Amino acid sequence: MDSRENPDNTGNADSSEGRTSDEALLELVANGDDAAFDSLYLRYADLVYSVALRVVADAGIAQDVSQEVFLRVWRRPELFDASRGRFITWLMSVARNRAVDEIRSRGRRRLREIAPGAGVDDPADPQAVDPQLAAELAAERASVRGCLGSLPEQQRVTIELAYFGGMTQQEIAAVLDTPLGTVKTRVRLAMKKLRAELDGSREERKAR
Repeated sequence: MDSRENPDNTGNADSSEGRTSDEALLELVANGDDAAFDSLYLRYADLVYSVALRVVADAGIAQDVSQEVFLRVWRRPELFDASRGRFITWLMSVARNRAVDEIRSRGRRRLREIAPGAGVDDPADPQAVDPQLAAELAAERASVRGCLGSLPEQQRVTIELAYFGGMTQQEIAAVLDTPLGTVKTRVRLAMKKLRAELDGSREERKAR
């Protein structure tokens, strides 16, 4: 994986006739093609880093997460299942899940460092999370995840790139090789559906 100075040196990555598909590059990676891996890395390194940074909110940790994500792509390319969606959707999911795992891991380590046995007469922690508020936030996050899952794949990918990947609509159009007008339409339709779904979920929770 040391061929980044010339990622196209085998002619297997980005051909002069057009951009090689992610799936085709991944097949080459599965056969040990360094140049194909380099092309995928150059294509999506910034996106993966952006997704990780939005979750962990720490540049150093986000960089570590990004490296681990691409190491996984290099070592286990067969984990991607083309029948379940596009490579970019899978890659974003891997990045987001790995970042969340890192946050959870660090949280568990912090909890172990806290001395146990605080007295019942200790003053209340002003930073403590209200259990009811925490439950409401958890329900809201679950609703958002459920609503995203109900969107058509193309709309879901576009929304994830915009709001988890931090990409502009022009950047999304370039990554997906899709006209900008189509991207704008997908965002508009997806946001309309998400708003309706979330409003419905909130009403259901209030009725319980």
